[in-house]
Amino acid sequence: MNYSQTEEYLSHLVDYEKIPRVSYASPDYNLKHVEYLLQLLGNPHLCARAIHIAGTKGKGSVAAMIAQVLTASGYNTGLYTSPHLHTLRERIRVNSNLISEAEFAFLMTKLKPYIEIVNHNPDFWKLTYFEVLTVLAFTYFREKQVDFQVLEVGLGGRLDATNVVKPDVCVITPISRDHTEILGDNLDKIVLEKAGIVKPGCFVVSSPQTEEVSKVLSDVCRRQDVELIQVGKDVIWHSVTTDLHRQSFVVEGREGAYSVTVPLLGDFQVENACTAIAALEMLRSHGFDISVGSIVTGLAEVDWPGRFQILNRKPLVLVDGAHNVASMARLAWNVKKYFHYERLFVIFGVSVDKDIDGVARELASLSPQVIVTRSSHPRAAFPDDIATKFSEHGFNPQIAENVFQALALALSMAKDNDLILVTGSLFVVAEALDYAAKYLPKAS
Repeated sequence: MNYSQTEEYLSHLVDYEKIPRVSYASPDYNLKHVEYLLQLLGNPHLCARAIHIAGTKGKGSVAAMIAQVLTASGYNTGLYTSPHLHTLRERIRVNSNLISEAEFAFLMTKLKPYIEIVNHNPDFWKLTYFEVLTVLAFTYFREKQVDFQVLEVGLGGRLDATNVVKPDVCVITPISRDHTEILGDNLDKIVLEKAGIVKPGCFVVSSPQTEEVSKVLSDVCRRQDVELIQVGKDVIWHSVTTDLHRQSFVVEGREGAYSVTVPLLGDFQVENACTAIAALEMLRSHGFDISVGSIVTGLAEVDWPGRFQILNRKPLVLVDGAHNVASMARLAWNVKKYFHYERLFVIFGVSVDKDIDGVARELASLSPQVIVTRSSHPRAAFPDDIATKFSEHGFNPQIAENVFQALALALSMAKDNDLILVTGSLFVVAEALDYAAKYLPKAS
C-alpha cells in the first residue's frame, strides 16, 4: 500500500473519534484483542521505557514537553499523541520528526495481515482506528530503537489502547468532567477510568487537582502501592515574567530549582511544565542522565501549536482548543490576564457531545460578540444548534457555515485593537490555522 491507500484502509475501521455518543466501554470490553495483535508482532510496546499520560486537559502539552527534554538529553525519544491538527502523521514522532509517508505506508502494509487475523477471530473485539494507530506507533518506535516512548492516552485510560505498556512514570494531568457518556456520570468514576493507567512498580505524578480528584487518585496509588508526587505540593513554582511571546518562571522541584522559559502562553502551561519536570526528576532519580541544562533547553524549544496561540497581531487573533467547561473557565481567565482590547469576537465550534450550556456560561463573563460555526469533522455540532444554546444565555450569535467564513466575517468587523478568539475544539483550531497560513501574515 502507498500512503493514500493506508489512509483509505484505516477509514474502514471503526473510528470512535468520528462517531458521536458511541462508547467502546461496554461491560465486557477489554484490551485482549490489542494485546493479541501485539503478541503476534513480538510485543513491540515492551521494547522501550514508557511515560504514560492521562487526564482531561494538558496531556498533549505535557507529553510534548517531556519528549523534548528527553531528546535534548540525548535519548532517542518517541512521542505518540492525538488528535492531529493537519496530518495523521503528527501523532507519531521520533525526536520531533513526524513519521514519513513512506514509513507509515510500509508499516501499515506489514501490519495489515495481522490486523485481519485479529478482526476475523470471533473471540476478539474488532480493532478500531485508534487501536491500529497505537500498534503502528509501537512498531515504529521499535524500528527506530527508541529509548523512551512518551504516550498520550486517547480517551480515559483503563480501556485505552495505550494501556498495554508497563510504564516507568504515569502522569495524571488535571481531571474534570468530560466524555461523561463514556467515562461515567460523576467525577469519581472519571478519575478511576483515567487512573486505570497506574500500575504497580511505576511512579505517579499528578498536576494540581481539585480536592475530590486528589482523594480518589491518592486512594488508587495507595492500593497499587506506588509513590504519588503532587505538583503544587511536592513541586512548586514562582512566576517571573510573561509577555506575548513566552513566559519565564522558577520551578522548585524535589531535586533542585530550575529557571525555565517556555514559548507557550497561559498559566496552565506553567503547571504543565512543572508536571513535566516532576516526571523527569523521577527518571533522573533512577539513574537516567537528565541534567538541569537539558530540562531548561528542552522546555525552551517545545512547540505545541493550537493552544493559546497568537496567529495575528492587528487585530489579535488567538486560538485555543478549550473543549469543556473547566478548560473554558481557564481560557476566559487567561484572556483577561493577558490581553487588553476594545471588543472581543469569539468564533466557537464544538463537538456534538460537549456541554455547550456550560461553555456558554463561562464565555458570558467575557461579554463577547459570538460567531458560531463548525469544523468539517463528522462529530461537529451544527451551528444552528449551538446558536440556540448560546441564545439561552443572553447571546445573539451570528452563524457561519464554516471556520473560513467565520474568520473572514470576524476580520471584516474587527479593528486593530480588537481580539478575535477561535475556540471550542482542536478541529476548529486546526482549520483556523489553515486560514492563517493562507491569508494572515505570520505573527511576530
